[in-house]
Amino acid sequence: MEVAFCGHATIALGAVLAMRLGDARYALQLNAARISVKGRRDGALRQAALRLFTLHGGDLDPRIPPAIANAGIDHPVLALRSRERLAAMHYQLEVGRALMTAEGIGTIDLIHAETPRLIHSRNAFAIGGVLEDPATGAAAAALGGYLRNIGWPHAGAIEIVQGEDMGMRSRLHVGITPERGASVRVSGCAHVMG
Repeated sequence: MEVAFCGHATIALGAVLAMRLGDARYALQLNAARISVKGRRDGALRQAALRLFTLHGGDLDPRIPPAIANAGIDHPVLALRSRERLAAMHYQLEVGRALMTAEGIGTIDLIHAETPRLIHSRNAFAIGGVLEDPATGAAAAALGGYLRNIGWPHAGAIEIVQGEDMGMRSRLHVGITPERGASVRVSGCAHVMG
């Protein structure tokens, strides 16, 4: 019996295509649907993101491996060991915009886990023309799904503090179900600007 779709095989195919043909999004025709798989040589985007923010492997928190989280658009996630290193985030806007454009990503999500349920976040948003976004629901949703998938001890929800270091503190609540691949719920309060 042939199965309609196999995630592991699709991921493996993406890896092989990237190794043989280079980093790209590849269209695939299944029996029941048309999908795409993005293949990337191991570590290329991670290394580019580390260089962009002048980070090193030792700055990363090994509990949350670097990954590309997605809830509609790709958000690379780099978890940092220290809150101080997160607060010191800086990069060149045009270099960041070029990287984000080339990779087709929305933000680069730098985070620090103060506790398993309290995450500090800074979302570089050069593709949007600004250094940082003070509240990014799409990145919060992507992060919640990623943390669930790696078995992070979220106990059903995380709180994300974002925008604090730019003087626009936001707090996003992410409700997370245990079912891998299920949706997450992002909520928060709105602030009128201007």
